[in-house]
Parts: sequence; C-alpha cells; structure tokens
Amino acid sequence: MLTCITFQIELDISGTAHSFLTMELNAANTVFNCSLQGDVEALQKLLECKTDSNQAGMQDLFQEKDEIGRNALFVSCMLGRCNIVRELVKHGASVNERTARGYHPLHCAALWGHIDTVKTLVELGANLKEINFRGETAKEVACRYSKTTCVEYLSWAEAKQDLQEYITQVRETFSDDKALGKLNKEEKNIFMSSCTAKTDWIQNAKNPSIQDFTEQKNHLEDILSPLLAKLAVQSEATSKTRKS
Repeated sequence: MLTCITFQIELDISGTAHSFLTMELNAANTVFNCSLQGDVEALQKLLECKTDSNQAGMQDLFQEKDEIGRNALFVSCMLGRCNIVRELVKHGASVNERTARGYHPLHCAALWGHIDTVKTLVELGANLKEINFRGETAKEVACRYSKTTCVEYLSWAEAKQDLQEYITQVRETFSDDKALGKLNKEEKNIFMSSCTAKTDWIQNAKNPSIQDFTEQKNHLEDILSPLLAKLAVQSEATSKTRKS
C-alpha cells in the first residue's frame, strides 16, 4: 500500500479572508511536492523520467487534484513559481485548464498578485477572456483583491491581444479567394501592407502603452473599414441575385 502525505497551505487574502488548500499526495507521485517546494531540478528529473518511460503516466501526474479541481499547475500559480509553471506546461499541463468553479491558472496567479507568473502564463498562451463562476476574468479578480500591478499588466495585455485578434480576423476575411477577387489591385495592396505594418509594429515597438495599442487598432480599422464595407455590399448583392 502506498503512503499518503497531506500538505496544507494557509494563504492570506487582504489580511482577512483565508483559503485552505489541502492535498493528499501519493508517495509515488511528487509533482505536487515539487511544486510546493519550488524544486525545479527534482521536477525536471521526475517529468523527464515519465516522458521517457510512460506517456500515459505523464498524464496521471497532472490528474492529481484537490477537492475543487486544482492540480500542480494551479498550486504553482498560487505560489508564484514561474519556473515550475514553465516546466509543467512544457510537459503537457494545460495553461487554460479550469477548476469546478471556473477558475483558470491565470485567475489564481492574478488573485495572489504574482505579476511575474501572470506574465509567464500570458506568454504561454493563457486566455485573457476566460471567466470564473462569478463571470470574472483574471483582470477583474485581480481588481477585486486590489492587485493593482496585475490589473495594469492584464489591461495592457488585453489591448495588445485586441489588436492581434483584429489583424487575424481581417486576414481570415481576406484569405478567401472569392473575397480577394472583389478587390482591385490597389485595394489588395492596401490590405496586405496595412496588416503587415501593424504586425511589424507589435513586434518592434518599444514599451508600447495601452493607448498605443488602441490607436494602432483604430488606425487599422479606419484603413480597412471601407474595404470590408465593399465586401459586405458585394456579398449582399450576390446573395440577392442568387435568390432572384
């Protein structure tokens, strides 16, 4: 019979409310222990061993959860252990996993005010728009607990993501050969050069602000709106012709 070890962490929120995280760990599975201790080297050895020997066993490591669905990644985010977070995600932990109450790793990091972990999760692809059972995003949770630095960063990240998503959206719209066929050569060049210019700006801008991202998005919308309107009108006309 395998021995079970119980860990309990008492974490303080705003000096009054407390959250208790109790986990029963199987002695043969020390991912939680590595996460709690911040032992990156031990975690790397464990994960590499599992990767080499048994991929199914690797998934078992991430299935160990507490009573409300938090696994080692959530614990690492609550404790602000960026290096542990990177290792877990590198070996298959989902950065957008949710608990039974809808919390994601990003919620946990923002809730505890771990700005470096928040940045790490965003870099690794955390969805900024995911909501918990209260309907709150990670930024809204951080705001509720007065984690100002996290709120400011997540606001910045959202502005950047909004610009990136708009570029992706219009590129998908114009990727259709039928759509491109409705534009003349000059209009096609405007579309391609504008999207490329904004993508380059995102990659090369030094310390852009929220306002900078907003202005770049508004500028791109001003340029492309006439082209999108033209496509919409022509599509509507084509649809009416087919019906008649």
